[in-house]
Amino acid sequence: MIHGSTTTLRKRECLRETVAHALRTAIISGEMAPGTVYSAPALGGRFGVSATPVREAMLDLVREGMVTSLPNRGFRVTEVSQADLEHITELRLLIEPVTVRRVVPLIPREDLPTLRALAARTVETAARGDLLDYAEADRDFHLELLRYAGNPRIVETVSQLRLQTRLHALAPLARRGLLRTSAEEHLALLDFVARGDQRGAFTLMNRHIARQQHDRS
Repeated sequence: MIHGSTTTLRKRECLRETVAHALRTAIISGEMAPGTVYSAPALGGRFGVSATPVREAMLDLVREGMVTSLPNRGFRVTEVSQADLEHITELRLLIEPVTVRRVVPLIPREDLPTLRALAARTVETAARGDLLDYAEADRDFHLELLRYAGNPRIVETVSQLRLQTRLHALAPLARRGLLRTSAEEHLALLDFVARGDQRGAFTLMNRHIARQQHDRS
């Protein structure tokens, strides 16, 4: 009896994760538009499941800041204004380039292959146009670099800032064919790290963040 309950629970969790993945993809790609309200039953019909796993998956997305819950109405895709995007970019420019410059001499050479693998994953996901996988790979790369500063507050702050903008940053870059260019800058950044070039790493990171704002506006 316990075994059966456990199997049922696992199937339910798997369905919830599958629906959450589909919802994230639809939001990041723009298929589900910012500011639009969606009901769980309607989305359930769209994905061929009941409303229950949709509601459960949506609660995960609420915690991630991708949607907000509207009692008795459904869920609204988070809308971020152009002014908010600019403010968030300004904060990232104040934090990330300086931190990357500081960590260049702190990154052990034996860690470079792992970092290059993370950077290569962003290029690969950009090349196949998988926006959700790219968002996760891009986040992993940036946050891993910042961890070498030994300040978890920096990592947490940047993670939250990136979470608020990922809905709006990727689809415009992909439409303009610039997503792979942005991804390849991660490999170029590691070239500066390998040479111990703090100034080069700072300049590239600054341009990388600033250009993403320019290219999506």
